Amino acid sequence: MAMQHANADPDRRLTAAGRPSPIASSPAPAGGCAVGNEGDVPTIAVFARAPVAGNCKTRLIALLGPVGAARLHRRLTLHALAMTRRAGLGQVVLYAAPDARHRFFRAVREHCAVALCSQSGGNLGARMAAAFAAHAGPLLLVGSDCPALQAEHLIAAAAALAALPSTPGGANAAVFIPAEDGGYVLVGLRFAEPRLFVDIDWGSARVMAQTRRRLRDLALPWTELPVLWDVDRPADLLRLGELPAFSDCRELRVAGLPSAARARAGAPESP
Repeated sequence: MAMQHANADPDRRLTAAGRPSPIASSPAPAGGCAVGNEGDVPTIAVFARAPVAGNCKTRLIALLGPVGAARLHRRLTLHALAMTRRAGLGQVVLYAAPDARHRFFRAVREHCAVALCSQSGGNLGARMAAAFAAHAGPLLLVGSDCPALQAEHLIAAAAALAALPSTPGGANAAVFIPAEDGGYVLVGLRFAEPRLFVDIDWGSARVMAQTRRRLRDLALPWTELPVLWDVDRPADLLRLGELPAFSDCRELRVAGLPSAARARAGAPESP
């Protein structure tokens, strides 16, 4: 697989994965994380971890190895950034974890025309709440591991968020794209609402159900778009390899794996 490429510089040529070169034409804004919105056009926040071998996509390490999993994570992140830029909405902000010092993030800021911020806070909910608090207007927040999410989904989410009616309790509203695993791959808010992200069992299959209960408790109007899938487990690699944008991804080659590896990925045996 990708183990023989472990010594290659992963950040030398960003266009090799995700092909963001068409959007790498303007400099990223400098300064802090607060990015202004143009009217009702939402900012887009992308959450991503540094592509450090052994620290990302850990559930895929058994199949891809630590370096292969990190390289796939980097490719997924570049794909997410290119997709968010293609949506043509507001400024794209990459929220980096554990912080923005990794050379991959610096290269992305230089070449991909995105703002770069460090994630802040404890668990995932606290980090998402902090991202929403840093923006005065509407914000769509996505992760970096949903290759099924396309620019059209972001445009639809922005339109759905704008179309939701205000309530006597306030003008805030939310939009979600649920994930097949019980979480969600997109959350959008008109304004920050930190209570939405408290006391949620992050990483479990209960996330979306718990979030719906919280939305009802807060009397916050929301809408949900059709469910999508993300890349989290070995079985997800089979679907990933079927996407045109990842057909040449050397970290996959799932169709060519031996039977034992395909079984570990959850694929049925060929007849």
